[in-house]
Amino acid sequence: MRCAAGPLVRWQYRPVTQETTPTDDVPADLRELAHLHGVRTEFHGFDGTVQQVRASTLVAVLEALGVQAASPQQVSLSLALARDEEWRHVLPPTLVVRQGAPSTVPVHVSHGAEAHVWVEIDGAEPHALARARRERRDLRQLETFVEPRTVDGRRVGRATFEVPTDLPLGWHSLHVSSEGSEARSTLVVTPQRLTLPPAVEDGQVWGLLVQLYSVRSRTSWGLGDLADLADVAWLAAHRGGADFVAVNPLNAAEPVTPMTPSPYLPTSRRFLNPVYVRVEDIPETAYLSAADRSLVEWAAEPVRAMATDPGPIDRDAVWEAKRAALEVVFTAPRRAARQAAFEAFVAEQGPGLRDFATWCAITEHLAGQEWPAELSSPDSPAVAALREQLAERVEFHCWLQWVADEQKSTAQRIACEAGMKIGVMHDLAVGVHPYGADAWANGAYLARGVEVGAPPDMYNQQGQNWSQPPWNPRALERAGYAPYRDMLRTVLRHAGALRVDHVLGLFRLWWIPGGSRASAGAYVTYDHEALVGILCLEAHRAGAVVVGEDLGVFEPWVRDYLADRGILGTSVLWFEQEEGRPLPPERYRHLTMASVGTHDMPPAAGYLAGEHVDLRERLGLLTEPAAVVRQRARTERDTYVQALTERGLLGEDPSEREVVEAMHRYLRAAPAALLGVQLVDAVGERRSQNQPGTDQEYPNWKVPLGDSNGTPILLEDLFESQRLRSLVAALNASR
Repeated sequence: MRCAAGPLVRWQYRPVTQETTPTDDVPADLRELAHLHGVRTEFHGFDGTVQQVRASTLVAVLEALGVQAASPQQVSLSLALARDEEWRHVLPPTLVVRQGAPSTVPVHVSHGAEAHVWVEIDGAEPHALARARRERRDLRQLETFVEPRTVDGRRVGRATFEVPTDLPLGWHSLHVSSEGSEARSTLVVTPQRLTLPPAVEDGQVWGLLVQLYSVRSRTSWGLGDLADLADVAWLAAHRGGADFVAVNPLNAAEPVTPMTPSPYLPTSRRFLNPVYVRVEDIPETAYLSAADRSLVEWAAEPVRAMATDPGPIDRDAVWEAKRAALEVVFTAPRRAARQAAFEAFVAEQGPGLRDFATWCAITEHLAGQEWPAELSSPDSPAVAALREQLAERVEFHCWLQWVADEQKSTAQRIACEAGMKIGVMHDLAVGVHPYGADAWANGAYLARGVEVGAPPDMYNQQGQNWSQPPWNPRALERAGYAPYRDMLRTVLRHAGALRVDHVLGLFRLWWIPGGSRASAGAYVTYDHEALVGILCLEAHRAGAVVVGEDLGVFEPWVRDYLADRGILGTSVLWFEQEEGRPLPPERYRHLTMASVGTHDMPPAAGYLAGEHVDLRERLGLLTEPAAVVRQRARTERDTYVQALTERGLLGEDPSEREVVEAMHRYLRAAPAALLGVQLVDAVGERRSQNQPGTDQEYPNWKVPLGDSNGTPILLEDLFESQRLRSLVAALNASR
């Protein structure tokens, strides 16, 4: 699912200096300082043993959080600051509560001073400042005594106020007036839990899991696009009875080639990749002059011919062709209503869109050169001057987001009109490219000098480094979670559901100091009540189902917590076992999306044949003798075939197709709310879309959809596939 950072040109910034300590023993005061800032000093290894985090790692991670800890003196000073930190603020930077649940807010003022506290409804919405009058609710002070404290030479008291339980869902502002001054912070009221749509609550529904770029048609430009997505949804609903189509992240990549192929390493998690735009579906294309229309056709012709090429998908060629055509369409006049709609979209998306488009324009302008230091911040005078100089390109990239958003909306509308109960399920990657648009625009809210990854496990014994900068939890809280909110709102536009990659990252993330091994990291905790609550709030407003990828190492309570908030988990047939045997389907969780495999695993056909072992052997990824791994894979296959046979789902000497269908019928008997069917499994594809642990050694995220022989299958022929039709019939007959 992850890969190393791509070829984006870096801009300059001051890296965090990592100072090491002469011993791995962690002093008690450093341990306390780490705990106060949410940095865990130990973790459970995949073998169940407790591992201690090195002192040098704690120092580097704390410094990435803006906490000085390189010497005993710095630790002592930082510890004194941390102990009194909340008392220095009149209000918490952000308060996130659940609607209907009792909650309070601490208010710190001079000891003995009176304080008046109130809430302004919707006062933290982006448009709030433009509203002259808002509904106001006063808060009642509780008779709760807290011993006052001397902070920075000032006697500070704490008053406790009750937050009304009947506040509406949304983003409000909290205000305090005391001694002639006023303080303000953000108050977010979130739903107790998300509720599934009634149509889904009534019983399990199934849908296709699709890598959209791989599903090409005769009219797409060598890569599956948003028009193809609409067609897949319509066909899956009408000819298969599917209720959703889940796709890979469609988030923005570089605006210039080479384009990072991994959809899980976008330059922005908020905005879309215009490579998925269908040029001919933009209304202005119909009004091009004959000469301009010829330019569009000439751009399309060579890449359309790539649709039947069985080799790796060439994103760079596709984007070069599409960009040339889109630049022609961009210059076409727009009707008054269309122009007004474009301007409304730009206004609605606000500064975030402007900054993203500016980054794209500057990236083009620099053409591979190093970013100078004066362009390292979107608020710098040099950026403002360049934004004005490149105004037309900035507008072009805003326009690309508008037309992509329109086509994304069309895909969801067509899916729903076709009868789907959910429609399109979009995917949210765990992070962004370290030198991409989000890292540039949201640099103030990200931690520098560290990268996100995972500690060693039985599959990746050196650990994993995903090269992505993490949110700084303190900075995010100080910002009222606005960058997180804005990202979620854009991703959830026109979505029937959202899959959150590595949802455990809303609870904790493995931070790796720059230059260190992936194993030399530490877990940093996040305010999961805030992050999950805001996710629930924005999904509720969008009317979307949320699925969290909750695979990996985690505390048992995490899954219970997500289920309590109405967020579905993930159940993978190959991983659901007990005592070495497949977990009976009746034992599966209800609030989950079940599937046979994942996009990080070979398709079922390849897995059953042990081709994943052959591939890993060829790539030098095995840590054990190939014969041992191959025998283990055969044993695993035989165990599953036996379980399927015992349930009467298979006869003697079953074919590969029969085993794959039986696996899906097995999951059909589970109480899981959703059943995801990987499109590659439905057509008999054997090649992996992604081989973890590789970068250039394997064509990750470039494999076109094909049959068991690797022969390309085009969208027009997809539902003529006998293998797909047989699997669909088996699924629908099982209910």
